[in-house]
Amino acid sequence: MGFVCKGDVESVKMVRYLVEKFESRAEIFVEPETAQKLGVEETAVEKMDVDLIVSVGGDGTILKTIRKMADPLPILGINMGTLGFLVDVVPQEAVKTLERVLFGFDVEERSRLEMRLNGKPLPPATNEVALITSRPAKMLEFDIKVNDFFLERLRADGLLFATSTGSTAYAMSAGGPIVDPGVDAVVLVPLAPFKLSARPWVLPGDSEIRVSLILPNKTALVVIDGRNTVTISEKDRITIVRAKTPARFVKTREGIFYEKVKSKLA
Repeated sequence: MGFVCKGDVESVKMVRYLVEKFESRAEIFVEPETAQKLGVEETAVEKMDVDLIVSVGGDGTILKTIRKMADPLPILGINMGTLGFLVDVVPQEAVKTLERVLFGFDVEERSRLEMRLNGKPLPPATNEVALITSRPAKMLEFDIKVNDFFLERLRADGLLFATSTGSTAYAMSAGGPIVDPGVDAVVLVPLAPFKLSARPWVLPGDSEIRVSLILPNKTALVVIDGRNTVTISEKDRITIVRAKTPARFVKTREGIFYEKVKSKLA
């Protein structure tokens, strides 16, 4: 198994504890930054030949790890933060969960989104692709097509295209619906729309979505999972489709998503 870590003191301590606990029972690999702090051999995430990766930290640690892999390995998240929807295991249950996982585990695959800019693919999004104004308080105008059918012309500060996994992230804060991650869907959420009638859409996961900036001489930012950023203008062609490879998560038990929604959003 491979280990990645948020990098804070408590997370590093947890990795050290788990490595010492399981190094005699499994082949262990540790990503470079954490390995240096532990004084052990390091292995880049993209070069790990393992059945699963244990991510110690929060949702951001998992998203960062997934970005490093062309075809993501299954990830088991141990939550060292507070509000996390991708991390299933509390620290007190880490050892017991890993002991069970050593005897086998089920994998849950979740669709990601790929944005193509002028035909060139950008890094896939596990949570969302955001198209936002590059100038605060200046609205944008978009034409949106789904499978070549015109959906809407919309004036807003931006648009969010979220996966079901990302429905509980930025999209939820912007007024989008909570979607079970087992549902293959794309959630479209307008950001501060001009029309009161503008509402979120839930679209089929295999949709091909085309977006055009309408207003001339305006630019927007494309932000993928809060990390990768590029600038676009009305001359650019934007297409959003399902990514070829999904994100994969170790399934710890049934019904945990609903438990997390109730406990974290109460």
